[in-house]
Amino acid sequence: MNHPTPPDVPSQDTRLPRTVRALTWTSLLTDISSEMLLNISPLFLANVLGAPPAAIGAIEGAAETTSSLLKAFSGWLSDRSGRRKPLAWAGYFISTLSKPFLALASTWPAFLLVRVADRAGKGIRNPPRDALIADSVSAHSRGRAFGLHRMGDTFGAAIGLGIALAVTLLAQGGALVLARETYALLALISIVPAALALVVLWRGVTEVRRPRPAAAPGAPRLAGLRALGRGYYRFLAIIALFTLGNSSDAFLVLRAQERGLSVAQILGMLISFNLLYAVASLPLGSLSDRVGRRAVIISGWLVYGLIYVGFAAAQTGAQVWLLYAAYGVYYAAVEGTARAFVADLLPRERLGLGYGVYNMTVGLMALPASAAAGLLWQWVGPNAPFVLGAGLALLSCALLWLLRPSRAVAAPL
Repeated sequence: MNHPTPPDVPSQDTRLPRTVRALTWTSLLTDISSEMLLNISPLFLANVLGAPPAAIGAIEGAAETTSSLLKAFSGWLSDRSGRRKPLAWAGYFISTLSKPFLALASTWPAFLLVRVADRAGKGIRNPPRDALIADSVSAHSRGRAFGLHRMGDTFGAAIGLGIALAVTLLAQGGALVLARETYALLALISIVPAALALVVLWRGVTEVRRPRPAAAPGAPRLAGLRALGRGYYRFLAIIALFTLGNSSDAFLVLRAQERGLSVAQILGMLISFNLLYAVASLPLGSLSDRVGRRAVIISGWLVYGLIYVGFAAAQTGAQVWLLYAAYGVYYAAVEGTARAFVADLLPRERLGLGYGVYNMTVGLMALPASAAAGLLWQWVGPNAPFVLGAGLALLSCALLWLLRPSRAVAAPL
């Protein structure tokens, strides 16, 4: 039986709903699976398939863009059909099915096709999943709910990277380059947690009863988009600007290898990043419930800008490692808080569409961001993408500080 829509008033029960906890476990298991592969995929492309930096940027950008084109439709469909859970499950299933084929690619164009399929699953699942979380809690608990979800997601990433580190050390010791056999073994192992995630989602998530968007006869097709509101679109424009300088983290991994870190050391670096990200996500998400979303997001973007300046100046592998670990603070401050802010700006019956357009915009900006970073790396120098990212982050901070949303639902700005 469906639960009633949670009211937008503070609850005396500090325990988050079962659906939020189940989605947290789903993301934890999924990231155990994904992070075994995706963070070292740039090394597989560069070391095994011989892809140049521009091709790696194009692969990451194209995969995210393909995913993004599905997000608005998936979110709209979850609103329209009244069913978010089946769409989310289908997206996780597609990603699970694609993972073994990543290691079978013999050329980087073939890898691109499989990567696109994996990201298509993400495009289908993310908007209904985020809407399920927002549906399940009051406005006063959104930061905490999304913070818990990001914490679980990121602890899963740390566990997945720990497995990848153990397999890499056993298979090839402290080698400086990644072997195909190591990547293939990780791809096979990754299927197990991904399959468990499907079971947890299906058995643990219950949709809440909520209003469905109603359109008058003859209403224009874009009426739903207009209903998202000016404040939402202003925030979306600022997010798009920031994302234009936020190229794929693949370039940070390449920077680490360029500064002398081995494959095992890079995995250790990624684990430290994810641990800090996980530990900080829940407290920073809860902080946004008390002091406002904008303050936490701006602080996260300032950290991002400073860290990107550091990446441009880094001379040693140890410096890159420390910077990448601190990079987790930016993610913890912004990823969950931005999703909570989106829900603050939207009517409940438009959450799926709103999250779809938000995720689509972020993903569409990934293509020019990553492609430009790859070209800047090759033509100007490895420091150029980081300088661009830092500059756009600071500009985005100023614009978000000036933002005065026209609509916010019972939550601090």
